[in-house]
Amino acid sequence: MLWILLAILCAIGAVSISVLRAKHNASIRVRAEDRYPGEEEKIKSVLAQNAFPLPSMVNKVLFGAIVAFVGLGTFNSVFFYAEPGYMYHVRTIVGQEKMVDDVGYNMHLFGRYNAWKKSMSIIAKSQYAGVNEDSTVAESDNASFSSSILGPVRTIFLDQVDSQISATARFMLPSDQDSFLAIARQYRSPDNLIRTTLLPAFRETLQANAALMGAEDYFAGKRTEFNIDFEEQLKNGLYLVQRKEVVVQNVQNAGPASANASLEGEQTSFGDDSKVIFVVEKIVDKSGVPIRKVQSYAALGIIVVESRITDVVPNNKFLERMSLKQKASADRAIAREQRIQEEEQKLLAEAKGEREVAERKASSLVIQIEKTTDAETTKQLAITKANQQKESAEIDKQRSEILLVKARIDAQAVQVAADAEAYRKREVLRADNALAQKLAAYVEVQKAYAVAFATRKVPTTTFSTGGADGGYAQGSDVQSFINILTMKAARDLDVDLSVAKD
Repeated sequence: MLWILLAILCAIGAVSISVLRAKHNASIRVRAEDRYPGEEEKIKSVLAQNAFPLPSMVNKVLFGAIVAFVGLGTFNSVFFYAEPGYMYHVRTIVGQEKMVDDVGYNMHLFGRYNAWKKSMSIIAKSQYAGVNEDSTVAESDNASFSSSILGPVRTIFLDQVDSQISATARFMLPSDQDSFLAIARQYRSPDNLIRTTLLPAFRETLQANAALMGAEDYFAGKRTEFNIDFEEQLKNGLYLVQRKEVVVQNVQNAGPASANASLEGEQTSFGDDSKVIFVVEKIVDKSGVPIRKVQSYAALGIIVVESRITDVVPNNKFLERMSLKQKASADRAIAREQRIQEEEQKLLAEAKGEREVAERKASSLVIQIEKTTDAETTKQLAITKANQQKESAEIDKQRSEILLVKARIDAQAVQVAADAEAYRKREVLRADNALAQKLAAYVEVQKAYAVAFATRKVPTTTFSTGGADGGYAQGSDVQSFINILTMKAARDLDVDLSVAKD
């Protein structure tokens, strides 16, 4: 439409310039003809000198722009550009209706189209300025918004604690043409789909999910379970439930108590330790499967791709109660820690006493062990020394016994040798009556006589006595003397000079 408007403006400009140029030229020509009547050459010269201020090229440009704008206007009336991440509901001038999911230029043939984001988000948060529970900012036809943003949803937990919950959910439209066209025909725009179906289902699911759990349970550690139930109910439908009251005994604080101090240890029960709690049970069919209320958008092919519980803010009374409970829990924890500390101090004192006793006992035991060890060492040294002396005496005794045996053996050997030698000599002597010895002795005697005779001193002057031999002393006398001595020696030696005859 913009291009057609621009083309019209360009056409008006071109016509206006043409009219102004014609009037300008006519006025100049009238003045020139009045000044130079019948002189056509001068008239043309005057017209050329006083030409229209805008050149004729301007009209050509304007006519070109008109053609271009008309072409663009016609192109935009026939084609449109499909952005990524969107689906388009296209209605042509001939009554054709289709879904466009391709990125790029597509034909709508002078018809109409509107964009649907493939994934639509609903965000409930308290930080969004200027948004309350009943106000929304939905995606428009030009798809300038990506989410429907609203304030926190007010819910009531199972234990009657009202809270404001911030959450997000993302829904994906079906990708087949028939399902998409059914949604587009029924709701006509994304804004209607969000306001009339997705947003009410989102709020209803949050409120139904809060009714399944108590606020104390949620803040006591069941956040994950709460988030899982929320996503499960968004995808598959709401649980049908029934609420029951159950009386339970407070086992933690149960115990005898009384205001009568005279009972001392024999206390009686005091007060009521029971309390009433609410329990929500899911209604199941015969096979045990929970019965659900199916979400209306599920029949249209819309699926939940993501959901989150981002924040839960309970009322001030619950916060005060939780604060007091937290303070009481902290006081109990502090008292418990103090009791544990006192017990630890007691144990520490006992441990110190036991340690001192153990140290003294250990010191005495060390001294005792040292003395015992020294005595044992002295005893063992004495025993070792006595054993060494005993072993040395045993060794000496064994050595003496060995030497005695050796001496006996040596004596026996000497005696045997002497007996053998005596026996030998005796037998030898018995065999030849010791002839060899006797001869040897005889020879020696003869040698001694010979030496004595040879070395005798003979006087230079001799006198003869006048014996039978002429009266002179001669050597034969000596020889006779020697022979006598020799015979005496032979007799003494019992030498038998005779030769035995065979």
